[in-house]
Amino acid sequence: MKDGFLRVAAASVDVKVADPVFNKESIMKAVKKAYDREVKVLVLPELVLSAYTCGDLFWQRPLLEESKKQLKALLEETREMSMVLVVGMPLIVHQNLFNCAVFLCKGRIVGVVPKHSLPNYSEFYEMRHFTPGKRSVEMIRLLGQEVPFGMNLLFCCENMEDLVLACELCEDLWVPMPPSTFHAMAGATVICNPSASDETTTKDSYRRGLVSSQSARLVCAYIYSSAGEGESTQDLVYSGHNMIAEYGNMLAESERFENHYIEAEIDLQRIAADRRRMSTFVTDDMGQEYHRVYFSLDETETELNRYFSRTPFIPSDKQDRDKRCDEILTIQAMGLKKRLAHTGCRSAVVGISGGLDSTLAVLVTARAFDMLDIPREHIICVTMPCFGTTDRTYSNAVMLTRKLGASLREIRINKAVEQHFEDIGHDESVHDVTYENSQARERTQILMDIANQTNGMVIGTGDMSELALGWATYNGDHMSMYAVNCSVPKTLVRHLVRYYADTTDQEELRSVLLDVLDTPVSPELLPPVDGVISQKTEDLVGPYELHDFYLYYMLRFGFGPEKIFRLAKKAYAGEYDDATIYKWLRTFCWRFFAQHFKRSCLPDGPKVGSIAVSPRGDLRMPSDASPSVWMAEMDRLKEQLQL
Repeated sequence: MKDGFLRVAAASVDVKVADPVFNKESIMKAVKKAYDREVKVLVLPELVLSAYTCGDLFWQRPLLEESKKQLKALLEETREMSMVLVVGMPLIVHQNLFNCAVFLCKGRIVGVVPKHSLPNYSEFYEMRHFTPGKRSVEMIRLLGQEVPFGMNLLFCCENMEDLVLACELCEDLWVPMPPSTFHAMAGATVICNPSASDETTTKDSYRRGLVSSQSARLVCAYIYSSAGEGESTQDLVYSGHNMIAEYGNMLAESERFENHYIEAEIDLQRIAADRRRMSTFVTDDMGQEYHRVYFSLDETETELNRYFSRTPFIPSDKQDRDKRCDEILTIQAMGLKKRLAHTGCRSAVVGISGGLDSTLAVLVTARAFDMLDIPREHIICVTMPCFGTTDRTYSNAVMLTRKLGASLREIRINKAVEQHFEDIGHDESVHDVTYENSQARERTQILMDIANQTNGMVIGTGDMSELALGWATYNGDHMSMYAVNCSVPKTLVRHLVRYYADTTDQEELRSVLLDVLDTPVSPELLPPVDGVISQKTEDLVGPYELHDFYLYYMLRFGFGPEKIFRLAKKAYAGEYDDATIYKWLRTFCWRFFAQHFKRSCLPDGPKVGSIAVSPRGDLRMPSDASPSVWMAEMDRLKEQLQL
């Protein structure tokens, strides 16, 4: 439960049709397994206590009475277990028979949700036996307890406010307006679905799509448990297709045609964070139609078994990754195309260094020029060697420009910078921030002036990771007339350049792009040692893969340092130790706040993903915000880790 993680499970169990005693024992096997695994919510199939395929036996009082007796036995046997158990059973209320999901927790019947959408076609005749449930909630007497009964029930955990359970049963999901839609709009974060869906050819794909898409639309977790082996096969076969989805992602899914138990950890803080960002999500008066029931669970630290990508900005599947890369390059180029057309510019000026960012910028610029049918020689790539430039990066910059068909201008800036040092009285042997930033600002001045000469615009090269860290010279490489890389994190820059290399039919261009990819990231502002880059960015500010990981979870979901550390520790197990992850996370948090003034005056640039740092859209943050709360959490984490 710590950090919003909750282990949940869905299980199909062996049943005997119309044998509640046997079925209760099967249920308890799954319950004990779930409890041993510290599962907090376990969902079992529709009508699991009686079995789903009882037909007209549902009219037989012995079956109904025995089902109730076994419910009582379940209550007694789970009294000491801190978990919510969702059990399907037939139940008589006011002399009508309902297909119900009963919620149990610590020996208490928390509530009963009746099924609303009863199929009455072909092989299903539920309306022959059951009465449709109603949204309105009333109190009924069940096994000596006062219990809320109705569809509009929200089960709220008192000691985990983001855990709000609601329920729909099987066919309820398949209708045009599923009850879960209203449940989520009223505040439910986890939808439980006890189901008994028969299996026919290709139906599993449709079922999977329903569960996944509903969890995405509702920004929720969805636990789907379906009847399986043991149900009557007189006319149909039930496959036990269980699924756990979170916000469109399938976290766990069982194999079909065999009874299975599945579990996953859902992230309720992630769900709650996205709902807060979506002002269109919650309807103000929707919750007034619901009855809230409260329960509590024993707090435990959920062991994380789910997978966390080391590169959350990049799809792991190559086909998806290639598609994403092509789409991003197109978005970047389309943004620049519009700006060029709007301003009437027929020239673009790019400071080309032979590094990753400027390489991506010129590739995007070339694509935009092709879209506008402007000759590529109107792209002016300017290389400005100075104290830290190496032969390798210089050669790559020159070769890249030539192979793209752009124009190349070489302007050595060392004399201008030396004159500037003399003007301001700076000792050239002191390699401090003045030494470095003077070069960056001299380069930017040159680019701006060449843009004036050519009636063009300066294309910014800096990426989002640098902006998040403030790793840019204010009014130096920080400034441009259109910043094509401003919402592309460094780890993604690498994949975009790699994609271009993999898809180009120019062998020499591919070769230079691959060498750029193999070159250490560096601003090249300090003199090289024996001709080799001496200033490596990641040695100074930390690995970009870590910073991009921190950036993603901080801005996308608003997670605090302690949770981000926990996720990073899981994702980078075996690569970085606790001290390293902590060190660079602390660096990230401090720099993110201290350097925001640089982001407050960013040039325009296209948003390509779910995260951006533009002050005009995604990150409206005051430059003087205090990092105290975040740094205090880092201090507490340091004590816990005994670093």
